[in-house]
Amino acid sequence: MTKVNGLTLEQVNQRVKQGKINKTVDNQFKSDWQIVKENLFTYFNLIFLILAVLLIIVKAYRDLTFLPVIILNTIIGIIQEIRAKRILSKLNVLDSTEITVMRDSHEMKIPIEDLVVDDIILLNTGDQIPADGYVVSGHIRVNESLLTGESDEILKEQNANLLSGSFVVSGKAYMKLEQVGAESYISKLTLEAKKMGSSEQSEMVRNINTIVKWAGIIIIPMGLALFCQSYFLNHASIQQSVVSMEAAVIGMIPEGLYLLTTLALALSAARLAKRKVILHDMKSVETLARVNVLCVDKTGTITEPKMSVTDFISKDYLNQDKFELKVGNFVRNMPAENATMKAIRAHFSKNEGIKAMSVVPFTSVNKYSAVVFSDETIIIGAPEMVLRSDFSKYENEIEQYTSSGYRVLAVASSLEKISESNSQLTQPVILLGYLLLSNPIRKEAKATFEYFAKQGVAIKVISGDNPLTVSRVASQAGIKNSEQYIDAQTIKDDGYETAVKSYTVFGRVKPEQKRKLVLALQNIGNTVAMTGDGVNDILAMKKADCSIAMASGNSAAVQASQVVLLDSNFAKMPDVVNEGRQVVNNIQRSASLFLVKNVFSLLMAIFALVMTINYPLQPTQLALISGFTIGIPSFLLALESNHTRIRGNFIANILARSIPGGLVDMLTVSVVVVAGNYIKMAHSQVSTIATILLIAVGMLVMYRISRPLNKFRLAVMICSLLGVILAVIFLPRLFAMEMITAKTIFVLVALFCVAITVFRWLSQIMEGVCEVLILYDQKGKSITLKEVIQAYQKARITKA
Repeated sequence: MTKVNGLTLEQVNQRVKQGKINKTVDNQFKSDWQIVKENLFTYFNLIFLILAVLLIIVKAYRDLTFLPVIILNTIIGIIQEIRAKRILSKLNVLDSTEITVMRDSHEMKIPIEDLVVDDIILLNTGDQIPADGYVVSGHIRVNESLLTGESDEILKEQNANLLSGSFVVSGKAYMKLEQVGAESYISKLTLEAKKMGSSEQSEMVRNINTIVKWAGIIIIPMGLALFCQSYFLNHASIQQSVVSMEAAVIGMIPEGLYLLTTLALALSAARLAKRKVILHDMKSVETLARVNVLCVDKTGTITEPKMSVTDFISKDYLNQDKFELKVGNFVRNMPAENATMKAIRAHFSKNEGIKAMSVVPFTSVNKYSAVVFSDETIIIGAPEMVLRSDFSKYENEIEQYTSSGYRVLAVASSLEKISESNSQLTQPVILLGYLLLSNPIRKEAKATFEYFAKQGVAIKVISGDNPLTVSRVASQAGIKNSEQYIDAQTIKDDGYETAVKSYTVFGRVKPEQKRKLVLALQNIGNTVAMTGDGVNDILAMKKADCSIAMASGNSAAVQASQVVLLDSNFAKMPDVVNEGRQVVNNIQRSASLFLVKNVFSLLMAIFALVMTINYPLQPTQLALISGFTIGIPSFLLALESNHTRIRGNFIANILARSIPGGLVDMLTVSVVVVAGNYIKMAHSQVSTIATILLIAVGMLVMYRISRPLNKFRLAVMICSLLGVILAVIFLPRLFAMEMITAKTIFVLVALFCVAITVFRWLSQIMEGVCEVLILYDQKGKSITLKEVIQAYQKARITKA
């Protein structure tokens, strides 16, 4: 390969000024102004502004108490999101991918974003091609599967076009960049995808968006209907009609829910970044929390990425010195492009100085590499692929070494003159001996896999090595059922789903097969995460629900992943999973609190329309209820560590917790309203009693979702209750609270006792329904009526 001189620094500066730089079009970070705009100019903030203006017009200033809460929420959201962005952007520098570029005739490493048009870059095995251009010297094999979906490895020689987004499988070449940044092929694909719609969202965010969207649709016609009824049918004053309508509308708006979700995800990403875990995709936090199958490679995940030759065995007809020389001649001519070749080169330094006619680099399809000399071809690789039909003759011999946990490579000689463009072996080979390689198992591996076993996450080891070797290493790392292994070459096209159900360890797996194994796991209802550090992992990583890369791996794998472990420490995985669980569990709990108010307000508004009565509450009273039974507790509870395993559907879980509270709220307040009308009670008295009942039921809901109580949760409940009591004692006029009689207190106590019974009964029913839905997700149509009844009854008894 002829060395090529690159641009001068003066030429580079000129192109930077012209904007011909490789800046990404898919920057995951928003500007500060974008964050302010997205938090400030929202649909619901517009509704709140209109409501505030209406209250000012009718001089109902007291009912503007909801406004400070909305302003404070918005300000906190902006500040926290900007803080999270700055933490991420600082630490994301550690994750920036670098590439070798020729500048002023010297090689240097620079971030791919600093490349310019006409730069000459040096591509090696594992590099992802950062922009469009062509080969100017050398030759490489390229996989374009991320662009075309085809996994074939294409040979690229001088003047061959190269597309950004593809990656180098083997070889070495100089490339000249022609289209960079927004002009590159991958950028155009990205922009086209953005035009067609936003990227796929996680289940949690998707469900919350649905709730917010429907709330936004309902509030306008419902508000107009309530105002018209109050003013035209009930002949209330315009002030009373506006206040009554606004109380219902404010109650139906889940004002803090979307903010809480966005904030929780941003802060979670910032916390992970401080632990040297970078997220390329925010939804991956939630996905990892839901993962129940984790696919791992042996090398770099279970074992250290460093590899060494432990021993070698030469066959009887070749003495040790000659064997060492033949391997030494091989490594002298073969570039050390991967950990295996580096380990062999470090061990075999003696050689005869013979120059090869050509070399055939290792590919994940062939699983061998070869050096062609004038008198013979030396081949080193997986015994099954090198020996082919002769493998059975040596299988028992090889198994002695693989059963001890060694990775065995066959060294063979052939007269066949293969080449990189025609690398298939067709003639018999002479086995010269074996190389025994090993990787030390990571110190933290055993504890990490024990954690996943306790959490009910199944481990599948998918490796290109001999299945017996991988099984032994997996056993030493403490992976359950590691003795259940299979050679992937024996799996038929229609047998992948059966295989993933029956085996834990998969050996001799080709890249396309890794993808098929991930698909098979997903097809039988699993949420799958895939770890990897090599180009042979990329196809499977892109298909998995969540992909995790070690930063010590090649750049293509890092760029293709959603999560990057910057210190390549697999022991960080429990932290990542726990972070995801904390976010999802806390948002589920907080969303349940928010939706109680929304369910109640919607049902109460319908009841008011049907019964042609005014909405019984005032905006200021809803502000009191929201502040102390929703806002403050949801914020405090979201700070708590909560690593409980996630079960069931997000929307089903929050509805199961919120519907009982919302229904009980509506029923008790309806009784108060009907009774008040019957005994001619003043509207202010009705609203005061209704407010007290809603606060009491709110505390019930808080208790239900906080079980089992600990000191922190109990403290949150006590603080919320004290806050309500103090607000009512010292600010009764602000919150429109009036003195109630002893007779009214008796009615309140009686209604609350009934409310407790009904709430408990409804909660048990909803818990049972949730358990049945979880069972249905697991079993699908194969579920039986008996199983449904058992699951329902069990949930009602255990969660009572």
